[in-house]
Amino acid sequence: MIKNQRVTKNHLFSQSPGNIVSDMDGEKVMLSVQKGKYYNLGELGGEIWDLMKEPVTIQELVAALQSQYDVEQTKCEKQVTDFINQLLEQGLVKIEDRINS
Repeated sequence: MIKNQRVTKNHLFSQSPGNIVSDMDGEKVMLSVQKGKYYNLGELGGEIWDLMKEPVTIQELVAALQSQYDVEQTKCEKQVTDFINQLLEQGLVKIEDRINS
């Protein structure tokens, strides 16, 4: 579990292995096999989860969501960052530094 990790634009996020995810009436639910806990990611959280199959930045997540929804960038960034932080606290995503090449 990551605590007090500051999410920045230079981080990449991806799904942690060992989670079983299913669609239920348009929302994603997840079972963390490691923790033995269920999570309801909701519709939007499920979309973000799907986008994290490969390492992705907050900016890439925001751009993808803005292409589908009418949402102001600052508000979207805050909500995505908050959601990512919740996933990090539960150990459901991996975080790594982006390597600038």
